Amino acid sequence: MLPLVLFLAFLLMPVAEIYVIIQVGTVIGAWPTVGLLLVESLLGAVIMRREGRRAWRELQRTFGRGEMPDRELADAALVLTGGVLLLTPGFITDVLGFLFVLPFTRPLVRRALVAYAARRVRLAVSRPGPRPNAGPNVGPAAGDAPGPVVRGEVIREDRP
Repeated sequence: MLPLVLFLAFLLMPVAEIYVIIQVGTVIGAWPTVGLLLVESLLGAVIMRREGRRAWRELQRTFGRGEMPDRELADAALVLTGGVLLLTPGFITDVLGFLFVLPFTRPLVRRALVAYAARRVRLAVSRPGPRPNAGPNVGPAAGDAPGPVVRGEVIREDRP
């Protein structure tokens, strides 16, 4: 399912970006549209640099306290992803990039992604049937076989 979603995203996103750029260009003109895209990219690079440094400092501070930097790692990943989106030409990717990078919108995106990941984990855990990488303590050998437990001693005979 995920490969299909990624394929569609990579196929449809450029088409949507071109459509939006053409629509904006018809309203404000071609050169102002190009200028707006350049200004958005430059502004995004400046904001990404500032927020990237801030995320890095917070990550180091949390490591220094000996704590698990879960929020800081998520922020760093969002800043990096937002920076890539901001450097990609287009208005849709710029809006998404600014949502990921700006300090007042990033917590909202982080909470939404954490909620999405929690739902996915809950669905994966509650699904019946065999699980990949379930580990060695799964199945009848783990002690969940029906029937009485017979105590005994195993004697191995070495045969020549």
